[in-house]
Amino acid sequence: MGWAYAALIFSFLGGMWWGLAASAPDEGRRAPQWIWLAAVTPSLVALLTYLPWVIGETWPGPSLIVLGLGILVSPLVDLRLVTIRPVWWISLRVPLSVGLGLATLALALG
Repeated sequence: MGWAYAALIFSFLGGMWWGLAASAPDEGRRAPQWIWLAAVTPSLVALLTYLPWVIGETWPGPSLIVLGLGILVSPLVDLRLVTIRPVWWISLRVPLSVGLGLATLALALG
């Protein structure tokens, strides 16, 4: 369940970036072009972390580490979205990402 929650939330973060970029006005506060690639990356990474079960592994320790690290560094993307994110965005994203990232890593190592 821990893997599923982390994978779901990581994918959701990519969707949030996509939504921010899609809702950015065409003039003035444009979304950076790299955001479209960044927005699909979490879902693809989450899907790849499912591979251990596909090949018959029983515990997703390495997959949890990948997800935990991805969630921990995800606010770096948000920090670069200065022109299109709400002012309150970082104060929400950092504690939630640090909390879930560390919890996912703890589950992987525990």
